[in-house]
Amino acid sequence: MLRHRVALCLVGAVASFGAQAASAPMSEAKSAALDSELRAIVEAPAHPLASLSVLAVRDGAVVYQRAFGARHIDAAEPSRNRAAQTTTLYRVASISKLITTLGVMRLIEEGKLALDDDVSKLLGFPLRNPAFPEVPITLGMLLDHTSSLRDDAGYYWDAAQNVHLRDVLVPGGRLHGSGAMWDRAHAPGSYFQYCNLAWGVVGSIMERATGERFDRLMQRLVFTPLALRGGFHPADFSGADLRDIATLYRKRQTRDGRDVWDVRGPWVAQVDDYDAAAPEPRARADYVPGSNGTLFGPQGNARMSVEGLGRVMRMLLGRGSLDGVRFLRPETVALMLRQAWRLDASGDNGRADFGAARGLFNAWGLGNQHFLDVTGNGRGDRLVAVGGYRAKGHLGDAWGLTAAFVFDPEGGSGMIYLIGGVGFDPATYPGRYSGLARHEELILDAIHRHAIR
Repeated sequence: MLRHRVALCLVGAVASFGAQAASAPMSEAKSAALDSELRAIVEAPAHPLASLSVLAVRDGAVVYQRAFGARHIDAAEPSRNRAAQTTTLYRVASISKLITTLGVMRLIEEGKLALDDDVSKLLGFPLRNPAFPEVPITLGMLLDHTSSLRDDAGYYWDAAQNVHLRDVLVPGGRLHGSGAMWDRAHAPGSYFQYCNLAWGVVGSIMERATGERFDRLMQRLVFTPLALRGGFHPADFSGADLRDIATLYRKRQTRDGRDVWDVRGPWVAQVDDYDAAAPEPRARADYVPGSNGTLFGPQGNARMSVEGLGRVMRMLLGRGSLDGVRFLRPETVALMLRQAWRLDASGDNGRADFGAARGLFNAWGLGNQHFLDVTGNGRGDRLVAVGGYRAKGHLGDAWGLTAAFVFDPEGGSGMIYLIGGVGFDPATYPGRYSGLARHEELILDAIHRHAIR
């Protein structure tokens, strides 16, 4: 396994076209054809989507962005539906991990964190896998999912539980239980297993390093410098921003007391229906930063728009620079995107499957997946039908939302989609050449054919 180098200056820079490069705009005919193809995917009777926002970057510049469907659906009065916009904020699920990593990399540049440090020093309590007590766990291991932490004991404890993470993670703690959060078969640094809990630990480390609450720290480190709307704490959003958040939906019917998928059923809100109730604050007034970073969802709770994510993508393609303003040093971006783990030929050094997806995870950097163009019937990480598009980025899947943020640093291109809910069971619509669902393949392939290739 590749490990992280301590000095940023030792990491080779990645090639990219940069945010300043010019790109020929899409023709009206190409744009119209892509509009038509994406609208047909959203409105497909057997596989409808509540909303869809997409963006394409070519040669470091945005060449296409559109939104379809409704960000909020009023079942009683459809005329009151609110249309999705490219500025609409979505709960972007695990793409949040990539955004959180940007904050980590800025703290590394400031000298407040280091990838190879034992995180026990950063947390203020010993973080050790009980089966491997002599093996330190580093910040880099948390970011590339090789820390040996698992999600089997949960990864979020709300303010009412008044939890300190040492109560969960340290043997003998009141919430440690049987220690199901630890992989007893693999030592830290030796095995990849996708883990949300690790990101609650990362958020706590960031808080300890700065003394700031994670959500507010991310505003200072990432959202404000990159001029991004949204954030990790909707309770602090303006009324206008709350009204522009996409409610996430599924089509459900209740049968025999159970909620089941039903394409003929109504769109049922799953999360972020702020017409029904205002968002609750995630932390109490007496919250101590560093005690429980899971409160703010570093792993999946960011609300962002496709336009905002496009700015993040252009910054990464620009090797840390956006519109002439430096956000990260080029060598920092190179370190973040450098391959830290890859599934070996035996398949014994990590778990490539995740949920219903097969063979989806084959390589990883720091807070970003590397898509190697592995393909198969209903399995693999291939992104487009013709193949050959090797990219980096992150996927998102939670509460009805599915999303992708994928870009090619060497080619200067990228694609983003945010789906506000599906009206069918995705397991019944598997991909033809990847572990993604078929509608996700169709979206990425349409964007690639019309806007990138």
